[in-house]
Amino acid sequence: MSDRSIPSDPARDPLRHADHVRAIVASKRAAATSPLAASWVRSLTTFGLDPEQTRSTDRLENRKLREHREAAGDMLNISQPVMDRLFSSIGLAGCSVFLTDSDGVVLDQRTPASEDKVFERAGLWAGAVWSESVQGTNGIGTCISEARSVLIYRDEHFRVGNTQMSCMGAPIFDAYGRLAAVLDVSSCREDVNRPLAKLIHQSVCDAARQIEADNFHSTFASKRILRHPSDGQKGAVLFAIDQDDLVVGATRGARQAYGLTDESFQAPRPAGDLFGDNEARGVGLESAERRELRRALARSNGNMTATAKRLGISRATLYRRLEKHGLTD
Repeated sequence: MSDRSIPSDPARDPLRHADHVRAIVASKRAAATSPLAASWVRSLTTFGLDPEQTRSTDRLENRKLREHREAAGDMLNISQPVMDRLFSSIGLAGCSVFLTDSDGVVLDQRTPASEDKVFERAGLWAGAVWSESVQGTNGIGTCISEARSVLIYRDEHFRVGNTQMSCMGAPIFDAYGRLAAVLDVSSCREDVNRPLAKLIHQSVCDAARQIEADNFHSTFASKRILRHPSDGQKGAVLFAIDQDDLVVGATRGARQAYGLTDESFQAPRPAGDLFGDNEARGVGLESAERRELRRALARSNGNMTATAKRLGISRATLYRRLEKHGLTD
């Protein structure tokens, strides 16, 4: 989310940061052309935050945190192995991995032991709220506000107290296309320069897509999952197909690609209609019967007796049907 129209210099005097933020917010041109400036505008004018405010981040009490974790449901458990793998690759660089819900509440984390105190002092810890309305521009809250992945590098943060961090956040959408969580990697190390931060950001996006796909597979475990060729390019693009070949579920990426809404699944459409391959697949009762005969034969390894039994018809009827569709060979 870095923008060349807003110079970013980690070495800038932090005491001047607040004045810089206010100057950018006052510039209508910057706010109109830069996503970062637009976030600073929201932080200062919409949420009424002060960039100089350095109070520690409030953390939810244990009972409230448990409620948020329970509300996350399977997403929390499904994310665990992905977070572990991501942390194993970036933890040695002093980076921490965080999972938040759509309110910006930190539900889970992986933090190097050497960095525990650093992140706890920064207020980036389980139970802390990192929504944009609370913290201003940051890798978690801005990701939620804009429903897209963001890289907030050091003094691109709104608050002076957060400018020591680099934060890379990626959204995770649930099986029904709703924003459910954010996967974030943050570092307080100065040796994490911008090129390295961009590489880490890509890893975070890949991991978030994996969690989203894993959650979709889990939600529609009894359905056939169809992967679109564009899957992975702009998020998870997956469809759930039921036993009648109706499309009963789709990820956010799939919904966007095909213009699907929640209403689309109240009266599910045949997969052939949605994907426009009816001509190749064939439509009508004749085509449907031919497909079912071929499937039954394949499942029975060509055994006619077993095929007839599977279809609930006699061998004589089976042979007539096969001959009708040119399948006797």
